Amino acid sequence: MSTPLTENKMGVMPVNKLLVTMSLPMVVSMLVQALYNIVDTVFVSWYHGAALTALTLAFPAQNLLIAVAVGTAVGVNSLISRYLGAKQFDTANRVAVNGLFVAACSSVVFLVIGLLFSRTFFSWQSGDPTVILFGQQYLTICFVGSFGIMMEIMLERLLFSTGKTFYTMWTQGIGAVVNLILDPIFIFVFGWGIIGAAVATVTGQIVAMLLALWFNLKKNPELSLRLRGFKPHGPTIRSIYQIGLPSILLQAISSVMTFAINMILKAFSEAAINVFGVYFKLQSFVFMPVFGLNNGMVPIVAYNYGARNRARIKKAMHLGMAYAVGIMLVGTLLMSLFPEALCSMFNADDEMLRLGRVALPIISLSFPLAGFCIICSSSFQALGKSVLSLIISAARQLLVLVPAAYALSLLGNVNYVWWAFPAAEVFSLTICSLFLWHTNRTVIAPLSAPVASESNL
Repeated sequence: MSTPLTENKMGVMPVNKLLVTMSLPMVVSMLVQALYNIVDTVFVSWYHGAALTALTLAFPAQNLLIAVAVGTAVGVNSLISRYLGAKQFDTANRVAVNGLFVAACSSVVFLVIGLLFSRTFFSWQSGDPTVILFGQQYLTICFVGSFGIMMEIMLERLLFSTGKTFYTMWTQGIGAVVNLILDPIFIFVFGWGIIGAAVATVTGQIVAMLLALWFNLKKNPELSLRLRGFKPHGPTIRSIYQIGLPSILLQAISSVMTFAINMILKAFSEAAINVFGVYFKLQSFVFMPVFGLNNGMVPIVAYNYGARNRARIKKAMHLGMAYAVGIMLVGTLLMSLFPEALCSMFNADDEMLRLGRVALPIISLSFPLAGFCIICSSSFQALGKSVLSLIISAARQLLVLVPAAYALSLLGNVNYVWWAFPAAEVFSLTICSLFLWHTNRTVIAPLSAPVASESNL
């Protein structure tokens, strides 16, 4: 049986220092990812207007792929951190190799979906043959090469679970840089257009995957990825999905919401769809750092939940909420002050600029509330209460956001639709607060709390 030589830092390092240490590399790498998302879309928008629409319409399907990858990895991450906190090292290793197995199986499923259903997916959303062709080409390549992003995310979460977040900064950062370098070469120099954008995306993901594998094999001694004689372990896979499935569904709900909003905006104009697509790319520059902070916080909460350290759990959650809301406030300020300049980066015509001038400031009002809710939802997952996160997301996006957007669209002015976003976030904040009170009373408060000095809080 393998055992680490010293106590894991997630149980002893002062929480603020630990959160910053674990989150900062992830925040940097997420910012690089967000920059890539924006620049990649800028390149495509300058290649052809229909290509921007195709990428916007492709987002729900791509988000579903990411939902499965991240949700599965969340289950693996939470279990490994919990078992390491409880000093059950062999069980943690078993979770890791089974996690890699299910990630590989998932990529095969998406390969088949990409080959068989890409054209149908775009035909549902658009009658423009150019948009359908561009969308089919882009999505097919991304799904056929989905093993890159599937395995990259899983391998990075193995690093998260042992506190090795510094290495994930390199995997995500280098993958994004490779993507950025290849994008203009493939799109404009080689003349591959949107096919070039897809090939660059998949290539960057594969490079990141290979680097993440190397880091796990060479720099992550707390886990042993031994595949010789491997057989899938049903109870372990079941446990992974008991935690991860709500997270998958949580993010998949976002795909359904985006698809529905695209269909609502389709009744107004293609420009409205493009503004919504541009918003999603821009908001990633705000949300990605919060997700980086979030990824640093989750293993801290999960580890100390396994170690039954109530004080460190609460400290990590409170700090995470404060940092997340602060980041989101900056995002609201930027989108409120510079909406036209931000839209102009995407080769926006006069109609897009007119719509974006109103849409971005209104939608961004929801950011600070979303920051609080993101930390709450992830804390629930780390504490084994993923179903609460699922309820929050489903209620917010399917019971409030989409119906509100549809109802407001009936007024005949697309600018009313944008108000559905802050309205939904107010509802989400209310539900999150109630669930947070309940979780604190039933899960956190009963934990035995070792006497902790101020030095490790």
